[in-house]
Amino acid sequence: MRKRRMVAPVAASLSAALLAAGCGGGGGSAVTEATGTLEDPITVDWTEPENPLVPGNTTEVGGGNVVDAMFTGLVEYDPKTFEPYNAMAKSIEASDDKKTYTVKLKQGWKFHNGEEVTADNFVRAWNYTAYAPNGQKTASFFDNIKGFDEVNPPDPDGETGPKEAPDPSAEKMSGLKVVDDHTFEVTLKQPFTIFPTTLGYSAFSPLPEKFFNDKEAFESEPIGNGPYKFEKRTPNRSLTMTRYEDYKGEHKGEVEAFKFKVYQKLSTAYRDLKSGNLDFMRQVPTSALVDNRWKEELGDNALTREGALVTPLSFPLYDEKFQDPNLRKAISMAIDRESIVKNVFSGTREALRGWSAPGTPGRDGEACGQWCEYDPAKAKEYLKKAGGFDGTLTISSNADGGHEEWIKAVAGSIRDTLGIEVSYNPVPTFSEFRSSIAANQMTGMFRSGWVADYPSIQNYLAPIYTRGGSSNDSGYYNPEFEKLMSRADQAPTVDKANELYAQAEKLLAEEMPTVPIYSQNVQSGKSDRLAEAQVTKRRSLSLTSVKIAQPK
Repeated sequence: MRKRRMVAPVAASLSAALLAAGCGGGGGSAVTEATGTLEDPITVDWTEPENPLVPGNTTEVGGGNVVDAMFTGLVEYDPKTFEPYNAMAKSIEASDDKKTYTVKLKQGWKFHNGEEVTADNFVRAWNYTAYAPNGQKTASFFDNIKGFDEVNPPDPDGETGPKEAPDPSAEKMSGLKVVDDHTFEVTLKQPFTIFPTTLGYSAFSPLPEKFFNDKEAFESEPIGNGPYKFEKRTPNRSLTMTRYEDYKGEHKGEVEAFKFKVYQKLSTAYRDLKSGNLDFMRQVPTSALVDNRWKEELGDNALTREGALVTPLSFPLYDEKFQDPNLRKAISMAIDRESIVKNVFSGTREALRGWSAPGTPGRDGEACGQWCEYDPAKAKEYLKKAGGFDGTLTISSNADGGHEEWIKAVAGSIRDTLGIEVSYNPVPTFSEFRSSIAANQMTGMFRSGWVADYPSIQNYLAPIYTRGGSSNDSGYYNPEFEKLMSRADQAPTVDKANELYAQAEKLLAEEMPTVPIYSQNVQSGKSDRLAEAQVTKRRSLSLTSVKIAQPK
């Protein structure tokens, strides 16, 4: 899925209306009456999605950035504050024991093809996503619903073990019940205190009848119920969305059309941004951060705010050579995070000493403890305990994401400290990179950046480190961690839940399944054609916030 939440102050306030255009640097083609139309759409940088644009099978930011605009769920998150609010849900009421939730929908909502959105569209979509044979990546998000184990039986020895999970004994979760066209009930296996907060994640979106009747046609032309609808797509090049005129949501789009353009290099996108050939860029390249050059070059078009993003490096725990926690701790202590943050990122990142982002409620910023401190002597001691490391340690990432500089710096720090061979292994595209990870084909460490799906410390832990989690790319499993996460889920209050989630985060330090590297603020940029543009904590552009500058 998908980051970091920085406590550093916001350098330029985005809350009112991110910066008026025409007040300083940045390129920008002329604003005309046609700006923002299908003939002259607002352009946004993009990465090719890993999978077809189905909400239940989208766990990465490339797909997520467009899926979020095409679909509206029961809940959404305010683009300024990241706080949840009811969207399609008229009400979500919990029973006294917090195990049953009655969901009432707002009426009059329709999918982009005119089909009415009903309770059945939610229930049927959730059951489809949870059903194991359908192979949807977000299935684990439905784990708390009664009957999930019957539609998605647990693998007795993990995904990479010799035993396979048994066939499902049911096709639908018993915990979902349609009451009427605009009401359904959700019964959980056990209380889950933050359940309503999670419902804004795209996995919980409704799906239209067309999806179930013709999945291939749907994947070619997705149909949602969000403020923007699919218009056209050229794979590996671009995707265009247009405003859905009959959208019933609170936040309607003003811009008629957006074009998401695939870039192989951030430097190319940044060059286009400065020259006026790109209107919005989610993250400026590392090279532009040096001496705050990006702020000088973009002027008032430079956008920054606190983020909900973290970047760890993962180990393929299914590979025998990474089984020893002593090796993983040695590698972590061999990384000089402070130096990398200062010299590579010009101080625009924060060295990470835990697995959740700064500013996250309940977070302990020192959860990783000594294992995330640069300590060459102890790093060598633990490498010796592990019996050394044979061969070359590779660190992989997608080459189209601008990660080469900092990964090479990490590799150099490990090499210089431990005296082992370390190399950067670039994978051409994000799609290829994610496909290799999903297929358990990694033979060395790999980048696993994370952007929070919803505002909870639980989201930095459950999807990545619980067995069967949607983004558990390392294959990590710790029974004690699972028990503590379960206790946190059932806590009587959110504050108590956060306290227990924080304890679970500390448990990760005992085995170091991943190595936290840095967290960051959001550093984005826009063109003069945009008068207003709200960047979210998830480092995405809120399409409904965009306003076109007036023609001069």
